[in-house]
Amino acid sequence: MIFFIYQLFTSILLIFSPLIILYRLLNNKEDKLRVKEKFCLPSKLRGNGKLIWFHGSSVGEIMSIIPIIKRYDKDKSINKILITSSTLSSSKILTRIKFKKTVHQFYPIDHFFFSNKFLNYWKPSAAIFIESEIWPSMFRSVKNKGIPLILLNARITEKTSNRWSLIKSFSESIFDLIDIAYPQNLETKKFLKKLKVKNIKSIGNLKFIKNDDSKYDKIDKKLFSQFKKYKTFVAASTHNSEEIFAAKTHILLKKKNKNLITIIIPRYIGRVNQIYNQMKEFKLNTVLRSSKNKKLKNIDIFIVDTFGESKKFYKIATTVFLGKSIIKKEDLASLGGGGQNPLEPARFGAKILHGPNVDNFKEVYEYLNSLKISSKVNSVIECANSTIFKKNMKKVKKMEALGRTILKKTLKELDKSINNEI
Repeated sequence: MIFFIYQLFTSILLIFSPLIILYRLLNNKEDKLRVKEKFCLPSKLRGNGKLIWFHGSSVGEIMSIIPIIKRYDKDKSINKILITSSTLSSSKILTRIKFKKTVHQFYPIDHFFFSNKFLNYWKPSAAIFIESEIWPSMFRSVKNKGIPLILLNARITEKTSNRWSLIKSFSESIFDLIDIAYPQNLETKKFLKKLKVKNIKSIGNLKFIKNDDSKYDKIDKKLFSQFKKYKTFVAASTHNSEEIFAAKTHILLKKKNKNLITIIIPRYIGRVNQIYNQMKEFKLNTVLRSSKNKKLKNIDIFIVDTFGESKKFYKIATTVFLGKSIIKKEDLASLGGGGQNPLEPARFGAKILHGPNVDNFKEVYEYLNSLKISSKVNSVIECANSTIFKKNMKKVKKMEALGRTILKKTLKELDKSINNEI
């Protein structure tokens, strides 16, 4: 009955989908040349032979599977790899990285009609969904066609689990369709058991795997050569109020480090004007990444208002404060919990600082804390006192060794699934 209601709801939503798509097109959130893919009108040919399918919602999920894709792209037994995602930014990532066998399509609307049409065209030998991607119509269609259904690097938060529990019979019927789930942490494993997933196996968090795609990053050599002359403090993935936290930290650090520049990388670029004005209130000389003036002399704050450049600045960073971690707890509910993934900046040898609210990446932070790569700060004074201006690559090697182990285990498990040995 509940599934019927879900289908009815998606059918109603389908009626309004052209308006939703139009709105997203006007806000540059859709590719106008490829929007038809969401209505299951493919822009690529399927070809013959074995095809495996990976689906991740956005950039983070797609980046986590790149090392896996690299391996299967060289596998002679596999003719094609299909990657689907929902966001425009994720598609741009994949166009940057060239694979021989891999094609990208936008994920179709979750309705039986489109799910079946999609599967009838692509005919995957395995369907691998990343992290929190649970789609009732597609899951049922996959199961009906006898295709192995895998939830890889599964991530279920307490909030998400509670939502699914509100419709217990429906949620259990959906999660029961999963052939095997690989949770990224112990919390997710607990919730998967609660949701009646019958086959669960822990192999570790994919995000520990080193993703060596730096060769695809175009560096502004002139700009980055200037940063070498300065000490840098980076505040990344910041949310409202955390830029003020970064500004106050900068003021304290500046008392002992005159050649200091603080780099702010906000989570949402749309807040740049607000942040810029806040820095002016502190009488801090501020420049935008997009500004024609790229000279750093006498600059206090450098705001990155361009997309997909975080990694470039992590390369030069010695200390990174990661946001969504020191904001008020009452504000976290609307943001989906606290914490941002610290692994990417950590890989470049930066010390990671974070506030007390990191529930989304609790186990990751615990591991980094054990290696003394990261530490918790509760105040501006603590943040300033914990900031260092020297990289430490020795500790990173331990993290990379863990990543290699996880990759090896993951590939072994996926081989079984793809060959119908689960």
